[in-house]
Amino acid sequence: MSSENIINVSEEDFDIQVLAYSQQMPVVVDFWAEWCGPCKLIGPILEKLAQEAQGSFRLAKVDVDENPNLAIRYAVRSIPSVKAFQDGRIVSEFVGVQPESRIREFLRALAPTRADLAIEKGKSMLEKGQWKSAEATFREILDDVPHHPGALLGLAKSLIPQGYAGEALGILNSFPTSREFRSAEVLKPLAEALSDLDKKGFLDEKNEDDPLAAAFDRSLWLIVRGNIPAAMDGLLDIIRQDKRYREGAPRRVLLGIFEILGEEHALTRQYRNELATVLF
Repeated sequence: MSSENIINVSEEDFDIQVLAYSQQMPVVVDFWAEWCGPCKLIGPILEKLAQEAQGSFRLAKVDVDENPNLAIRYAVRSIPSVKAFQDGRIVSEFVGVQPESRIREFLRALAPTRADLAIEKGKSMLEKGQWKSAEATFREILDDVPHHPGALLGLAKSLIPQGYAGEALGILNSFPTSREFRSAEVLKPLAEALSDLDKKGFLDEKNEDDPLAAAFDRSLWLIVRGNIPAAMDGLLDIIRQDKRYREGAPRRVLLGIFEILGEEHALTRQYRNELATVLF
């Protein structure tokens, strides 16, 4: 290992490089062996995430064949075995192959990366309706960490209210498997509806004889015009008249708006309650 934060450790220097160092920052120890196939899957993921973390934790690699006493000392009975140290003691661990998304969660619980902190900044901007600033923040994260699920989701959320539903839909249609995937799926019907509206234009002659279709398009148009409360009122009114309209499209669009605003936003709380009243 060539990085200060990705190192090989042995029985001779473990106490210094892991236990003592963990007083300064978390140290994640990867117990592995050359003959272990699963280790060759986990190792590169840990190394990639350690590089992404840019110093928020140290990754220490321990070859159990060359350091059997460390394996005994820390009760390593199966590999790969990954143990996180803070303040000189084990605070969390896992054994065996795990998907990258779960490893990210494991590491995030230890120490948020710079990208994680920037994600929180972007989320704050979304809550305040600062769409363009949020977009810039999420794009900066993706420049440093391409395909970061949190940044991709945030970028899609910031694009939709600005009228860039097509670009947002492209992100959502190829969204990586992650804990953010469900949120991306909730957001997709809104992006699809706005993208369709953009393609056909707001004034659709076919809607003249279909008041609900006209009301639906008008509600979508109000979203990109920045009048989200009026858009939500329009969608609720459609649901009151026909709960099954377009197989529940107005409800799904509303849920997408809630996803953009966030669960703690006053509008989300207000209109989620109203939606429940209308539906039930």
